Amino acid sequence: MNNVEKILDSLSKQPKASASSNKKRKWREIEQIKEKFQLEKELREYEDSLEYMLDEF
Repeated sequence: MNNVEKILDSLSKQPKASASSNKKRKWREIEQIKEKFQLEKELREYEDSLEYMLDEF
């Protein structure tokens, strides 16, 4: 019975590992989205300042 119990334990542990890796992947995706929005915000600031400079000329 010990071998069967070991196999069942190992099978039950696998989804937990994949669940934590899914969480990590989700957090990475969230961080990437945040970085994208931050980059877009910074680009808009530069774009606005460039338009202002072009208006002066």
